[in-house]
Amino acid sequence: MEHPENSSEYAGLQVNSGVAQPSIINPYLKRKRVPRRELSAAEMVEGIVKGDVTILSQAVTLVESVNPDHQAKAQEVINKCLPYSGNSIRVGISGVPGAGKSTSIDEFGIHVLKEKGGKLAVLAIDPSSERSKGSILGDKTRMEKLSVHPDSFIRPSPTAGSLGGVARKTRETIILCEAAGFDKIFVETVGVGQSETACHSMVDFFLLIQLAGTGDDLQGIKRGIMEICDAIVINKCDGDNVDKCHMAATNFRNALHFFPMPESGWLPKVLCYSGFYGYGVKEIWDMIYEYIDFVKANGYFNYRRNEQSKYWMYESINEHLRLSFYNNQLIRQSLQDAERSVLGGEQTSFMAAQHLLELYYNDLKDFKDIKEK
Repeated sequence: MEHPENSSEYAGLQVNSGVAQPSIINPYLKRKRVPRRELSAAEMVEGIVKGDVTILSQAVTLVESVNPDHQAKAQEVINKCLPYSGNSIRVGISGVPGAGKSTSIDEFGIHVLKEKGGKLAVLAIDPSSERSKGSILGDKTRMEKLSVHPDSFIRPSPTAGSLGGVARKTRETIILCEAAGFDKIFVETVGVGQSETACHSMVDFFLLIQLAGTGDDLQGIKRGIMEICDAIVINKCDGDNVDKCHMAATNFRNALHFFPMPESGWLPKVLCYSGFYGYGVKEIWDMIYEYIDFVKANGYFNYRRNEQSKYWMYESINEHLRLSFYNNQLIRQSLQDAERSVLGGEQTSFMAAQHLLELYYNDLKDFKDIKEK
């Protein structure tokens, strides 16, 4: 008997057979996925200009790819989008980790969309792990209001080993977002220190978020990020922390007087606000628009953009040369031997590097001679 409990001696007790359990193997596993049609560069540009966020996301993924074929297609898309770019306010937002950058961006973005309208793109940069090389890409979870706003676009990107607190292709992403009609761009860095200032070279206004009690007056007058910011804002100015924030603001104002006047002629301001409660956000945006009007009137706005374009031209050259060196077949074959000789004490690091560079230059020369023949 399958269930002896159903026999007469167990009166009043009955056990049913139960429901047949489904197979643990997905019945749709063998179903072939329909491949998504790959868009051409012209189709991507057309979709981006129309404001299609899905195509914009695909183009950004293409830009961030290290595949040479993807890179060639991405450059074509960027060049065709270039005439539609440049009509935005680019704001870089930096600060120590935990200063409230993501929460502040949520408040800043909602305020400016409500007051000024338009469209907002947020490029949130996440640090990549030195061990696993991965990134969490979770800043969007702190932007609860912006993430559901129809006029906002949030794109998290990993640094992938890039220095300066920004991703390797952030500047190209800005061009694509501007072509898609986003007239306000936020670039959130990973939380930079005193020397990592690449974000400053791609934005119009550089905002530094600080906290009260982050050091003595000596920290305030150190060169680096403090020297290039266009404004300092003290976050978490609420509750019992109000007096501390105003004291910190006074210290930062005093410290800024030790720096020379910036080229823009704008003396950086120091304000207090609360990103969590939204206090003081209007004053910060009034300051940003006041700065934009100021630098456009004296011509520094266009000058700074031209200098940034020149800077990134040289950066692109440096990156191309670096990739050309490490992708060279002869260098790939010789790197392991050079490492072993350095670790074995047979030659210094500088001699090994010089030898590799000579191999690279000679290989280029031989390739050129063969091509000419």
